[in-house]
Amino acid sequence: MNADTDTGTSPGAPVGQPGHVVVVGGGIAGLSAAHRLLSAGVRVTLLEATGRLGGKLLAGEIAGAPVDLGAESILARRPEAVDLARAVGLGDRLQTPATATASVWTRGALRPMPKGHVMGVPGSAAALTGLLSADGLARIERERELPPADLGDDVAIGAFVAQRLGRVVVDRLVEPLLGGVYAGDAYRISMRAAVPQLFEAARDAGGSLHDAVRAIQQRAARQQETGPVFMGIDGGIGTLPLAVADAVRAQGGEIRTGTPVLGLTRTPEHWLIRTGERQLTADAVVLATPAGPASALLAAESPAAAAELAGVEYASMALITLAFRRSDVAGQLPEGSGFLVPPVDGRTIKASTFSARKWRWVADRAPDLFVLRTSVGRYGEEEQLHREDSELVDVSLADLREAAGLTARPVAAEVTRWTGGLPQYPVGHLGRVARVRDAVAKLPGLRVCGAAYDGVGIPACVGSGRRAAEEIIATAPLVRGTVRDGRE
Repeated sequence: MNADTDTGTSPGAPVGQPGHVVVVGGGIAGLSAAHRLLSAGVRVTLLEATGRLGGKLLAGEIAGAPVDLGAESILARRPEAVDLARAVGLGDRLQTPATATASVWTRGALRPMPKGHVMGVPGSAAALTGLLSADGLARIERERELPPADLGDDVAIGAFVAQRLGRVVVDRLVEPLLGGVYAGDAYRISMRAAVPQLFEAARDAGGSLHDAVRAIQQRAARQQETGPVFMGIDGGIGTLPLAVADAVRAQGGEIRTGTPVLGLTRTPEHWLIRTGERQLTADAVVLATPAGPASALLAAESPAAAAELAGVEYASMALITLAFRRSDVAGQLPEGSGFLVPPVDGRTIKASTFSARKWRWVADRAPDLFVLRTSVGRYGEEEQLHREDSELVDVSLADLREAAGLTARPVAAEVTRWTGGLPQYPVGHLGRVARVRDAVAKLPGLRVCGAAYDGVGIPACVGSGRRAAEEIIATAPLVRGTVRDGRE
């Protein structure tokens, strides 16, 4: 064997000797997979192509103040990410938002974000009073006159909501809410993939969105769903992958950054992972990369999975983080945590978050500054990201001035570009994912995970990584022998 080859466990190794799993990709999904594998007594090597860990979770600073330059909150109603944060020692740093009120900048004014809806779909016209015109509210009420609708296996949420409640509901609320999650086009996004509880409830209700939303609300009331919807972390969500990486190392896992994987080959006995001049041997592999790199690595071993992954599209976006002297913005911004912007209104920014209001830790660590951020770009609008940093700052300030009356100039600005950052979930996405997993499962000791599969949110990515790890533990022969005979 080549001297530059790292060996894993050989097929003849005795039971009790740890199997070796290579995790490709150091985002939160890959780190979560590594963390779970190590807890089962498996030897893990994690390989990350870039020089840093965390993927779209990135802690940074502006004017000396710590900030998130990527995702800045966790959906707390799903437990996976909060549980992981607690498991790696961040439990005492979890924070709820200081304010939950927000606005929508539409029809020339900032209007209060309505309540009583599910991802913008209301249970009654009254839920959107103040956001829509009288004609728009009347159109919502006419859903009661429509015949039942068959959603089939899947449907675009924008198209279906427009059909049932009118385009105005989609354009003024569903689109900006979904855009904040997927940077996508509501008229293409799969309801079944993006809002599964609404899809199932609407199917049960014969297509009635009024009845579907009310059923969801009644179920939540019966189950007494309480507690925060979102949570942040003191110091930033970007500290989560770093804490998970520390926990991985503490359990004996090896992490190599700046190590792109160039080839993946299955032999009768194990996997060979080529990383430039070196080659690793592993009993199993978890691919936790975006769809494009995963497709390239699977081209030889699983052409069917590679072809499906090659069809996954991505949207690009940029975050513009601005720091002002707090005294300069006093009285210039509305209350609340920020606002969303419907694309139909033709603005450049699609949202603004007043970080210094939303998160206590931001205000506490920089009491003399007011930090906020805007987002620019979504699916089909990649040209926005070709602008210079200074242009993106200027257009953000212009929109902030028109929306909220902000005339102050920032003392610092930071533009973070997430090129190809968010996978798109069009109609049929879940079928594509099922076909990928079916093809991959035919190869022993291989699993995939990440935002391209089960959801783009942090809990979904954590859950995806854990699922891949648990399937490896359950199915890879050497891992099974080690874990079940020696630990479980």
